[in-house]
Amino acid sequence: RVHKKPDKKKIEEYANFLKIIGIKFTNFQKPTPKSFQKILEKVKNKPEEKLVGKITLRTMMKAEYSPKNIGHFGLAFKKYTHFTSPIRRYPDLVVHRILKSCLKEEKDMTVKMKLKLNDICRHSSDMEKRAEEAEREAIKIKQLEYMKDKLGEEFDGIISGVRPYGLFVEIEGILAEGLIHIRSMDDDYYHYNEDRFSLNGQYSRKTYRLGGKIKVQVARINLEEKQLDLVIV
Repeated sequence: RVHKKPDKKKIEEYANFLKIIGIKFTNFQKPTPKSFQKILEKVKNKPEEKLVGKITLRTMMKAEYSPKNIGHFGLAFKKYTHFTSPIRRYPDLVVHRILKSCLKEEKDMTVKMKLKLNDICRHSSDMEKRAEEAEREAIKIKQLEYMKDKLGEEFDGIISGVRPYGLFVEIEGILAEGLIHIRSMDDDYYHYNEDRFSLNGQYSRKTYRLGGKIKVQVARINLEEKQLDLVIV
């Protein structure tokens, strides 16, 4: 189980985001697992804790299975593998088989396993991604089903994403995420500032930025498209 170091561009964006919300990310040119841990400790039990945790996770590379050991950045291990759950996770079963063949000195089996490892690792990583996507989709559907009788209701939310086409908002207490489309923000003409993670009003000088609190109303729910549309109150 390997985990690459974060991408340089993602690290720069992460450091910029932290700077905007008043957190200094020292030595971000050469980040270590400890430096990320310190950031999470700084925001522990603070309003921005959840958002910083989510952005930190997005900054990390995706862990995957590989026959080539490059270490595990997130866990700060030089060597790491999955081993403890062979009845539910296929890579663990593969590790058990390799260990068994080595302990029994079954050279033919060991050679066969080595030849198959690239394909096994690639397949296991692909299946893990598909399982995670299915899990996210199932959670999204259940959240929308919960929200379907709440049309017109107002909620407090946190801006969890800023895009040229609008704001993603996570509703507090429910964790359902919806979109405020920029078309519905008709009180001004809003410009997207990628460096500041914000939408800025041209005339009103209103600013909506990542991590900001916002009051929203449920405008539309579409279960087929898995969309929750919100408007600003």
